[in-house]
Amino acid sequence: MSQPVPNVSAFFDEATFSVTYLVADPASRRAAIIDPVLDFDPKAARTATHQADRVLAAVADAGLTVEWILETHVHADHLTASAHVAAATGAPIGIGAGVATVQRTFKPIFGAEDLATDGSQFQRLFADGERFRIGDMPVEVMHTPGHTPACVTYAIGDALFVGDTLFMPDYGTARCDFPGGDAATLYRSIRRILARPPESRIFVAHDYKAPGRDLFAWETTVAEEKARNIHVRDGIGEAEFVRMRTERDAGLDMPNLILPALQVNIRAGAMPPPAADGQVYLRLPVNRL
Repeated sequence: MSQPVPNVSAFFDEATFSVTYLVADPASRRAAIIDPVLDFDPKAARTATHQADRVLAAVADAGLTVEWILETHVHADHLTASAHVAAATGAPIGIGAGVATVQRTFKPIFGAEDLATDGSQFQRLFADGERFRIGDMPVEVMHTPGHTPACVTYAIGDALFVGDTLFMPDYGTARCDFPGGDAATLYRSIRRILARPPESRIFVAHDYKAPGRDLFAWETTVAEEKARNIHVRDGIGEAEFVRMRTERDAGLDMPNLILPALQVNIRAGAMPPPAADGQVYLRLPVNRL
C-alpha cells in the first residue's frame, strides 16, 4: 500500500543554515510548521520575525489551516519562533518527551529558577511510536536520540523530518558532544530511520553546502542515504562510526547561537521572565560549556 504524499515547502535561513518546513495535507488543507526560526542578531541581541512571517504568509496564500507546530529537538543553532507562530495561528507546540531531560540539564547552567522541567511549556510531549494526524495525513513519531536526548523524527506519509540526526549524504551526520549526546545511540537511531522504505523522502534541518557542492540542499531519500552518506552508508558499522564521530566532534566549535538559543528553546520559544527593571536578559554562563 502506497504512503500518502504530503505537500512540503522548505524555507531556508542562510544566517543559521536552518530549514523550516510547511507540511500540508493536500486533501484537507490542514498543515504543520516544523522547526520555525526566530531571527536573532547576536551583536545587538535583537529579535525579529522575518523568517517565520515568510512561512505564515505562505500559509495564508495557500489557504491552509495550521494544526501543529512541531519541534524536532531543542535547537542549539537558532532560536525557535514557535511562540510567535503559536500566537499567530493558535496551533499547539509539540516536541519529544525527552525535552524534560534537556530542561533538567540546562536549568542549573543558566540559573533558570523560573523553569519547570516537566516539558509543560509545550502543549504536547510525544512518546516514541505515538501517532496523530495533520488533517487526514497520518503522522508517526520516532524517538531518534543521539544528537540530543529529545530528538524525534516525524514520519508524515512518505516524508521523514529528521531534524539534525542526518544531513545530506555528502555532509554526513549530527554531532554528539552536547550534554546527553551519544554517538552509539545516534548510530542506532539512524539505522532505524534507514530501515524505512527506500523511496521515503528525508528532509534535513540544516545544510552547510559540503565541499564541492555549489547549492544548498535539504531533501534526499532513504535509498540515497544508505548508498552515499559519508558517515553511515551501508557497510559502515557502529564501532567505526563512533570512532569517527568522537574524533570529529573533538575539533568542533560550539554553535554561534548556542547560549541564547538554549535559553529560549527550552521555554518553547518564550524569553526568560523580565528582571526587576522590566528588561529581559539572556545569560552567558562563563566556562560552563
